[in-house]
Amino acid sequence: MSDLNLVVMAGRLAADPEFTTFASGATLCRILVTTRSTEPRRRIDVIPVVQWDPADDAVIRDMVRGDRIWVAGAVQRRFWSAEAGRTSRVEVVAHEIQRQRDRKEEDAGVDTGSSE
Repeated sequence: MSDLNLVVMAGRLAADPEFTTFASGATLCRILVTTRSTEPRRRIDVIPVVQWDPADDAVIRDMVRGDRIWVAGAVQRRFWSAEAGRTSRVEVVAHEIQRQRDRKEEDAGVDTGSSE
């Protein structure tokens, strides 16, 4: 069996998306996604997610804290040098980020820009 690095999650934005454009022209979108678990004990996890050159840039730029979203991607560990020495961070590198409709929006027929 071959290896598989696949993440699919649904949750809420913990903060508005942040965008950085580099001299090369590449754009990096950073978001924090909160997910709630009920088993074995209730807790909220905040997962860092990045996406390079988002295809749905305009849709993501319209997202705000609290929006329901889903993310598909892969887990990646980055390393860099800091004053305290070599540091690392685990994050999800998204292939796709979509806004989900809330039940109220579905009832009202609101278009969220999702490709449904």
